[in-house]
Amino acid sequence: MKLNTKFGKFGGTYVPELLMPALEELEEAYINSKNDKKFNTELKSLLKDYAGRPTMLYHARNLSKRLGCKIYLKREDLLHGGAHKTNNGLGQGLLAKYMGKTRIIAETGAGQHGFAVAMVGAFLGIKTIVYMGTKDIERQKMNVHRMRLCGAEIVPVSLGSCTLKDAISECLRDWVTNVKDTYYLLGTVAGPHPYPSIVRDFQKIIGEEVKKDIMAQEGRLPDHIIACVGGGSNAMGIFNAFIQDTNVNLIGVEPGGKGLDTEFHGASVCRSRPGVFDGQLSYLMQDKNGQVKESYSISAGLDYPSVGPELSYLNDSKRVKFTAATDEEALRAFKLLSETEGIIPALESAHAVAHAVKLSKDLNKKDIVVINLSGRGDKDVFNATEALEELNFD
Repeated sequence: MKLNTKFGKFGGTYVPELLMPALEELEEAYINSKNDKKFNTELKSLLKDYAGRPTMLYHARNLSKRLGCKIYLKREDLLHGGAHKTNNGLGQGLLAKYMGKTRIIAETGAGQHGFAVAMVGAFLGIKTIVYMGTKDIERQKMNVHRMRLCGAEIVPVSLGSCTLKDAISECLRDWVTNVKDTYYLLGTVAGPHPYPSIVRDFQKIIGEEVKKDIMAQEGRLPDHIIACVGGGSNAMGIFNAFIQDTNVNLIGVEPGGKGLDTEFHGASVCRSRPGVFDGQLSYLMQDKNGQVKESYSISAGLDYPSVGPELSYLNDSKRVKFTAATDEEALRAFKLLSETEGIIPALESAHAVAHAVKLSKDLNKKDIVVINLSGRGDKDVFNATEALEELNFD
């Protein structure tokens, strides 16, 4: 048994030859784990007793009334760690343990993946090193402190844009040097094969739970499912169970930054073309000479110039519709959800809420919209409050 190396023309393994044996070892170990009763029993137990699954599908009555349609929130923000990243962290962390690795490295942008890995490293007793751009360290101080409290070493990355893409590059350099004892716990559905498939599989529980719960509550599938998209792990996590249900509209919301008509945005699919980056062929923000363009978003977790290869394929096949929300729209949504439901979303998730607000203008009270609330906003409160004040929001 082998995993698909590509999604249509997207994906692949564009890495130095030194990493090929490690990726082959990873694929073999992952395939074995899928058929390992002990592995699956332990992971299921950890997801329930440590992470807090299943997470609820919450009917947001106040927001529904405000928008004029039925809004449901998939509450991944309630997981231990505060985001969907815990699912993948536990899955890959356990895989690292079964492979006998003694060192875990990871990249992070908003810090939620870094914190998930730090938690898992502490729990499993494996040394953990997290690479993080200096720009993200500054704007995500709380998560930096949380990672350090769990015993993780934070390595600042001051190259390039000092954000997520540069942290990934440094992780790959580390892995080449320490491949024998090190597990690279990649946080999104991007990167070289087999990572896009592995991360999707550890996140697909999100959509599986949504499908079960929406049928129990409404007796039918939703009309629309909305998720924010940076690399795309929370989006693929919720979309995967519904790809064959073509009557369900799947919508990925990228960071529009200061607007798609400016250079300050991170909309990889909406404003880019295919290119090779971080070991994969996928949609990539690049200039006319093929040089990678710097992305921008008020949300550190979405500040990435590419997107996962499976999402690129789903875009080209028209199964997923991609759009973008600006910083201002996300901030308004951040404030709206906080005030109507008493739920403070991560700025990443606020992009999905922002699109639901726009979409609702064409919906009625019978239409059902599910928003993947991929993370909570504790980490963003100070930055968001400051930005809201600058915009003079009431």
